[in-house]
Amino acid sequence: MAERLVEIVYNPASGGYRPSDIAALRAAFEARGARVRLSPTGHEPIVIDPAADLLCVAGGDGTVRHAALALHRAGRTLPIAIFPSGTVNLLSREIGKGHAPEALAARLLGEDRRPAFAVTLNDTLFLACASVGPEALAVAGVSAALKRRIGRFAYAAALLPHLGRWPRTPIRIDVAGRRVACEAFYVARGRYFAGRWIVSPDAALDRPEMRLVILKTARRRDMARFWMRLALHRPVADLPFVEEIACTAFTAEADRPLPVQADGDIAATLPARFALIPEPFRFA
Repeated sequence: MAERLVEIVYNPASGGYRPSDIAALRAAFEARGARVRLSPTGHEPIVIDPAADLLCVAGGDGTVRHAALALHRAGRTLPIAIFPSGTVNLLSREIGKGHAPEALAARLLGEDRRPAFAVTLNDTLFLACASVGPEALAVAGVSAALKRRIGRFAYAAALLPHLGRWPRTPIRIDVAGRRVACEAFYVARGRYFAGRWIVSPDAALDRPEMRLVILKTARRRDMARFWMRLALHRPVADLPFVEEIACTAFTAEADRPLPVQADGDIAATLPARFALIPEPFRFA
């Protein structure tokens, strides 16, 4: 068998980054006979080596998203393994396998793969979740320095300035031949959102569909009820102002360019088109 090249894309700016972890990953792959190329991320878009056979991403959901986007733009579907070192690491939670370098190397160099369908969002994509509403505004205003210091609690701090002047912007969604008016919405590809919260229990990475959860009103009291349901791990779809739709594509627009949160980052602004990519990525 020809020697395989594993490209390790890693984010030196992620909250959990440690050079010793990258060295351990490299050693684990080389111990199994693979060549390794190290590719730190920076301000430029990620470019995957054309000679790479396998991809290991050490970082958070945003780093995985950018690496998957690089593969998608290149028309490639390399097997991917995730070494989580971000703030929330939703995709790693979804896949739910061990992250020790030796175990991760064994999986990626083996044949066990889990399909995961991604969604295009205008000129980018995402894998786990997206949202438009109060949380997206918090993500847009989060301090990178505070995020490194206190992790996911930085998002709650970023939401506080909005409590005095609560944002409510009419949004129009076109889906399955219908136009739905709302004030916030969530797109669930995997089960988890913002940690262990579950927006849709029917969402799964390996299902070729999106679960679109629409909040027809997003007043303070509506969001409080919605967040309480999430915190208590109770279903949100039976709230009177919530509707859930399974779909493979939809468009959304608003009277102003609202930010779209995708896999923990602001990835686009409305208006936006969301469409499932028919060919799944493959995760080890």
